[in-house]
Amino acid sequence: MPSFDIVSEIKLEEVRNAVDNANRELSTRFDFRGVEASFELKESVVTMSSDSDFQLKQMLDILRGTCVKRGVDTAAFEEKDVQHIGKIYKQAIAFKEGIEQPVAKKLIKMIKDAKIKVQASIQGDQVRVTGKKRDDLQQVMALAKSGDFDQPLQFTNFRD
Repeated sequence: MPSFDIVSEIKLEEVRNAVDNANRELSTRFDFRGVEASFELKESVVTMSSDSDFQLKQMLDILRGTCVKRGVDTAAFEEKDVQHIGKIYKQAIAFKEGIEQPVAKKLIKMIKDAKIKVQASIQGDQVRVTGKKRDDLQQVMALAKSGDFDQPLQFTNFRD
């Protein structure tokens, strides 16, 4: 019986490369000369620090651009609030990984409402879809791609 998993993952190597490229771009930009501004990656959280709130917004655009160039989907960004500590402004950007329970339930409801002959079940932070026909599974993939879930979805572990 064919099946596949719907997951939401990011490649941390590519995020690390994007952060390194963003730091390099900061060092070459004229509007950031003489300014203490940097990106720092710890686990799956990027911390941006700068001298002003406006520069943080520019840095976010730089990070988005470098992530897109590296193939990291920016829908996985979860922007935290800006912190003002002394003269320094900081903002954390977390990357969403795994499908949370409410999003998984919404996905399963969408699949059931489409009346495709498949079974979908939540397994931890992923959704497993099984069906008798490969075409039905491909319909579910197209349906999941068209849905708005505020995070990127990938399809893995396809078995025939």
